[in-house]
Amino acid sequence: MGYTMRDDDVVGLAVALNAETHRKGRELYFKYCPYCNGGGHDKDTFSVNLDTGAFKCFRSSCGMTGHFVQLARDFNYPLEFDDEQKKKYRTLPPVKIVTRDKAVEYLRSRGISEITTRKYNITVGDKRDNLLMFPFFDENNVLTSVKYRKTDFVKGRDNQKEWFEKNTKPILFGMNRCTEKHDRLIVTEGQIDSLSVADCQIDNVVSVPGGQSNKTWVPFCYDFVDSFDEIVIFGDHEHGHVTLVDQFTTSFPHKKLKVVRAQDYLGEKDANAILQKYGCKAICDAVNNAEEIPVTAVKKLSQVKAVNLDKQEHIRTGIYDVDRYIGGIYMGQVVVITGKRGEGKSTLASQIIANALDQSDLDGNPYSIFVYSGELPDYHFKRWLDLQIAGKQNVLRSVNEYGDETYDIPDDVVDKINRWYDDRAYIFDNTAVTAEIKLDGDNAKRDGKISLLGTIETAIRRFNVKLILIDNLMTALDVDLSKELYRAQSDFVNAVKYIAVKYNVAIILIAHPRKTADGIELNADSVSGSGDITNRVDLVLTYSKNSDDDKDDFQSKIAIVKNRLTGNVADNIKVAYSQICKRIGCNNAEWGRIYGCFKDVDTAEDEDLPPF
Repeated sequence: MGYTMRDDDVVGLAVALNAETHRKGRELYFKYCPYCNGGGHDKDTFSVNLDTGAFKCFRSSCGMTGHFVQLARDFNYPLEFDDEQKKKYRTLPPVKIVTRDKAVEYLRSRGISEITTRKYNITVGDKRDNLLMFPFFDENNVLTSVKYRKTDFVKGRDNQKEWFEKNTKPILFGMNRCTEKHDRLIVTEGQIDSLSVADCQIDNVVSVPGGQSNKTWVPFCYDFVDSFDEIVIFGDHEHGHVTLVDQFTTSFPHKKLKVVRAQDYLGEKDANAILQKYGCKAICDAVNNAEEIPVTAVKKLSQVKAVNLDKQEHIRTGIYDVDRYIGGIYMGQVVVITGKRGEGKSTLASQIIANALDQSDLDGNPYSIFVYSGELPDYHFKRWLDLQIAGKQNVLRSVNEYGDETYDIPDDVVDKINRWYDDRAYIFDNTAVTAEIKLDGDNAKRDGKISLLGTIETAIRRFNVKLILIDNLMTALDVDLSKELYRAQSDFVNAVKYIAVKYNVAIILIAHPRKTADGIELNADSVSGSGDITNRVDLVLTYSKNSDDDKDDFQSKIAIVKNRLTGNVADNIKVAYSQICKRIGCNNAEWGRIYGCFKDVDTAEDEDLPPF
């Protein structure tokens, strides 16, 4: 006895356990582990691989692992095991089939000629002429099965409309009538449909034995189907979908598959209906116009739009030497900024946000931004950003009781800044979080809890946000350090990249570095956590203190350690930092930048004053 993995069994077990699930690729995640129930609070920590059957609880205090067969046993879910011996089918005796007049008469009423009826040996019962008989011959002309169909079937009166000779091998109908030239095979769902196509002088037509959901014939006819250059699927057209497509794309994924176009059904359900109403030309057109089914995730390179990267939509960081190397942050990109704690990586990110607010898209619409700040209160982030926008010329300086200089922004300046970005700058409201931030937006909605990524998607759609800042990775994760942290990080970054590509936006992600000895330069491998973080993103910037001789003039330096788009990297972009207005820049134009909210007033500066 053995067991073959079936998706339906895993889903069936989940249903039997009343478990909420969601699927990622070939992994089925349970909301709660069936063994430990998530400890009463941990969610989405249990999964079953639909290919291998391996299951695992990611909670270290539980850690249950094993195979799905064991899982089913533990929760009393019945499985069907494969017999040690393959099922044995009857061998039908060779018989001479006589096509009777009633068969000819019935099929003629369906638009099928006597020639085709006799060619395929269709007949009726000797004593039951209302029982149409379809003999199934294999490619060697051996009678393998017989299908019976009641021509006078009445629903509610008769138990069955169609059935097969018991214990006979399931194969395709019409295999023995296919020619030696295996260039194209046409497959229909019903036998009368295949006869309709064959009646139009089209070679190599077969039909499946048991409808769209029955694939028992595949092991016995695989080599036969595989011998054809291409397969044309002429299933039934129901609810906007052609049947048999799923059956063939899963069973023969490597074959060139075509499907009859919806418009060539001419409003009818199947080939026989088309034949009766529109004739053979419509059948031939349907077959000849069939379109190739594209391979998932594959497209022709010639169909890819040729683009000039310089003309693609991007947001400049506003730091000249950085933009010189990277061109700006392009839509669809995810950028990681890393640096040691307290050295200013969040300040660099907010500077880029400020500069983005001062730019417009290709249509001239000013950009909108969204910020998640997991460590700073929202008022702290706002004050930092407002100082950068205001610039030193709009900052009030004073001395506190300890003799230290402090900085503030006049109310009228704050009002100008607020009006300028009023409907373009948004921040995640940490006070609205009623539970842990979750990765799965759909589950969050069902739970009535707040989802960071779900909120980001909503903000993108509703406010046309084009640049998102997530500060930082660890605070954004719903993960306990006792669990598999690296996997949670990898899943989160994959989800962030998916959002960036799906909505054509740019996302900046702040990540802490690994602990390193003093003096060791940061690189792409310095980001703490899973290697998938930097593998998945497009651009990695490091921000660190400048220890060179010019450190009094340039307090920090930026390194571009990964640049997937152009490959340009740099390791020593020196920038200065203003303690007064928190600005970061590498030249006078950036230090003295005047943002849009101040462009309508006289903001001329004394050029003799130093920028800081």
